[in-house]
Amino acid sequence: MSTVIFDLDGTLADTSRDLIAAANACFRGLGLGDVLDPVGDAATAFRGGRAMLSLGFQRLGQGGAAAVEAQFPVFIDHYAAGIDVHTALYPGAMEAVAALSDAGCRVGICTNKPEALAEDLLVRLGVRDAFAALVGADTLPVRKPDPEPLREAVRRAGGDPRRALLIGDTVTDRDTARAAGLPCVLVTFGPLGRSVAELAPEGLIGHFDELPDAVARLMPD
Repeated sequence: MSTVIFDLDGTLADTSRDLIAAANACFRGLGLGDVLDPVGDAATAFRGGRAMLSLGFQRLGQGGAAAVEAQFPVFIDHYAAGIDVHTALYPGAMEAVAALSDAGCRVGICTNKPEALAEDLLVRLGVRDAFAALVGADTLPVRKPDPEPLREAVRRAGGDPRRALLIGDTVTDRDTARAAGLPCVLVTFGPLGRSVAELAPEGLIGHFDELPDAVARLMPD
């Protein structure tokens, strides 16, 4: 049984605007105004809450690691309250997931978003039942790029960790798949565009229409 595991943010769904809105709410709460740009800082949004907070404090020339950690729980609260205001699935995402399932593939998600937030978002988007497994940042003691969350997502989906691949959008996903000894397909429709080719993944797709063929080509025997 082959298994396809998806990253969530920046891969299945464009969550950047809601993530940035939550980070900016933190800065507004400190009397600093909106520091991050919803478009220009989208790539940082897909690296997570701490990355956005760090960028904002650096841009302001103040704060540091302690300030980031102090604001991170505040960020989570803001994000949970507005998790699906602007978020949308990428075109063709769920059609590709359905095509893989119809072809006999197991499908699941491995994300560095906290599991409860990922669960809530998928339910709100109406797609949770399409995935046999969900492993988040806090499901295990380790997170991506450690390979164990990916392997666990495959196992929970009912697959074999030796016969799987990961669909993602960042170096974290590439490194996770590489550490697990599995192929990685990176999407080029995110804010990094075709520059993800520099990461030398085994495959690239510019639209989810291309995914079934990429999976058929790259899935380990």
